[in-house]
Amino acid sequence: MSVSDLDPVPAVALLARPGAARERLREALAHADVQIVLEDDPMTLEPQALHDARPQFVVIALEAAIEDALERLEPALSAPGLTLVFDEAELAARRDGWEAQRWGRHLAAKLHGHQQVLPPGAEDEPALQLEPGLPSVPPVPQETALQPHLEQARSWADDVPADGLYSPQAHVHEPIALEQALAALQPVLPVLPETAAPVEAAPEPPPVPAAAPSVFTDHTAWSLVDEASDAPAAAQAATTNESPEPAFDTGHLSLVDLDAAAPAGSRAGVLLVLAGIGGPDALRRLLAALPNGLAVPVLVHMRLDGGRYGNLVKQMARVSPLPVQLAEAGQRATAGEVHVLADDIGVHAAADGLYFQSEAQGISIAALSAEHSALVLLSGADLAHVGPALDLAAAGAWVAGQVGEGCYDPAAATAVVAAGMVAGEPQELAQVIAARWGLDDDGGAA
Repeated sequence: MSVSDLDPVPAVALLARPGAARERLREALAHADVQIVLEDDPMTLEPQALHDARPQFVVIALEAAIEDALERLEPALSAPGLTLVFDEAELAARRDGWEAQRWGRHLAAKLHGHQQVLPPGAEDEPALQLEPGLPSVPPVPQETALQPHLEQARSWADDVPADGLYSPQAHVHEPIALEQALAALQPVLPVLPETAAPVEAAPEPPPVPAAAPSVFTDHTAWSLVDEASDAPAAAQAATTNESPEPAFDTGHLSLVDLDAAAPAGSRAGVLLVLAGIGGPDALRRLLAALPNGLAVPVLVHMRLDGGRYGNLVKQMARVSPLPVQLAEAGQRATAGEVHVLADDIGVHAAADGLYFQSEAQGISIAALSAEHSALVLLSGADLAHVGPALDLAAAGAWVAGQVGEGCYDPAAATAVVAAGMVAGEPQELAQVIAARWGLDDDGGAA
């Protein structure tokens, strides 16, 4: 029987090498109201010991020295119902003060499955959120309540001073409607006496004889006629001027190379994933749920303080059905592969797709082609990316944001969701991506 069956307090296993990072994580778990069922060094921990502890969550301090140990513990870490929470060991060791308290609140929200990440004392603040529906109709005043005021106004009406500057003449009657005013401007026709001789009706014109039916094949000979007698002559002229229809030559037909005429970047569709705090766990869940083939490349940008993107590549390669590699300048983004972007790697569109280039500012959302691109904002995505993401969506791109209990830092993701973009857990977003850009059994787009 697991610990969760006996106690509602979450059971957590802490895997970290001895040092400052392990102490900081232990302090955060102590304030998170959880039960630490195992605390050990992953270098010496056996998979069976981790399995016997039956944790619900495993908090791992990532560093290069434990990569081989995590591969050895992979069978136990892949157990169903087990949630992994990754944190950079170097970053955890430096975390202190307000930043440590903020991380602890996000960690507690993750472990307890709620969204309360505000400091103590701010839990009761009302959330100013719009609700759907029409505004409530104000109550209609009752006639009984207005009656005293109407009687009082009627009694004072005679005492109200009138405008003495204008007094209409007695014989002038102002029209009360526009129709009456227009009718007053119409001249009055004289009435004919009854003895007047009736006006004889004009004789009806003789009927026009019907022209003989004819087939008009040359429209250049058509013209408007003034008299019915010209119709037979026009029909005869049209018949004599009939010319043979031109033959359609099919001997010189050829297929046009649409791709050669396509502008630069038109085939540069891409799936860009942005993440940050809490991003490794959300990114792991997203990539693990993707199919083993996509029609577009997957670009991942998650800012790491230590800059160890090689470690992130190795961690994601264990769970992703798609190949995962570190993007390098000059390399082409390959469809069906995951490319992890460092802070100084950007992209530029070419006629045959996207190429990576050295860029001090990193990835630019504006450089992506909106027609076939998708953008996913996970936990910890930078708020500065919200505006360019919505601009890309307005141009036709598919944009989504993460929601749910696993979103530590939901500011950017919530902003795009509030703007009407797609919302969901990482696994749900992966299913939508697979339906839109996945490949069928024959290798074609789904």
